[in-house]
Amino acid sequence: MVGEMNDLQIDWLRTFVAVVDTGSITAASRQVSRSQSAVSMQLKKLEECVGSSLLNRGPRHLSLTPPGFDLLAYARQLIELHGRAQIAMRGSTVSGKVAVGVPDDYVASYFAPILRTFANRFAEVEISVVCEPSSSLLPRIDRGDLDLALVTRDMATRGEPNRGIFLFYEPLVWVASDQHEAWRKNPLPLALHELGNRFRGEVLAGIAALGRDYRVVYSSHNLTGQLAVVEAGLAVAALARSSVPSHFKLLDTRHGLPELPKMEVALVRSKDSKRSAAVDAMHSEVLQVLNFQP
Repeated sequence: MVGEMNDLQIDWLRTFVAVVDTGSITAASRQVSRSQSAVSMQLKKLEECVGSSLLNRGPRHLSLTPPGFDLLAYARQLIELHGRAQIAMRGSTVSGKVAVGVPDDYVASYFAPILRTFANRFAEVEISVVCEPSSSLLPRIDRGDLDLALVTRDMATRGEPNRGIFLFYEPLVWVASDQHEAWRKNPLPLALHELGNRFRGEVLAGIAALGRDYRVVYSSHNLTGQLAVVEAGLAVAALARSSVPSHFKLLDTRHGLPELPKMEVALVRSKDSKRSAAVDAMHSEVLQVLNFQP
């Protein structure tokens, strides 16, 4: 006969997800605003509740056990449903301020629909949006300048565990002006946007591996300038697929260019915003509109 299981507490599940997302009890304690001992105690209670060990605790890192993998998906769903239920009960009474950061690559394609639907549902919430590269948005989240940020994760160069909730993969693609055929030039002219150190390195290493010489003719955090350089036929560029204008020519290995990596897009939240109903509402809206699947 199977023993009776106690109810899974939302706080325990939040702590469990925080430990998984941050990679350590120390970092998770900061995220959930609890002491390390309290985080450890909640994990212990959760493991006692499910009757299984959820984490392998190594000297330098934590990893999920098979039961931990199984529970993680359910934990994310339960936390999200809990948040949606709270928002639904508050309804139109939600008010306050939300400061959101998003790279300009994703503003038109991903964030415009979110702002539109959110503004219609929560007219009393004051929204401010900051468009900067992901490398600038994450420090602003840490300082509490921003409540939420849609970011490209580039964790390999920072030596940090993956942050935030993974949403989807965004492919990088090569683009050029069809009229000017800049991809035929030698050395290859490049217009580089803010991709993060790892992705920029992979792009340049891929070109070098093909034995092609290249020169960087444009390097900036400004996407508009990069598009203008490509439009003028001065360079080819590696862009997030969602930011490519329809009249640009898509290039691939047939044009003497290397394959490009995919980028992880995630939603990151500041620890200071955990008790804000307005931020709860925006957080839920982002996950819903972008079809988050745990």
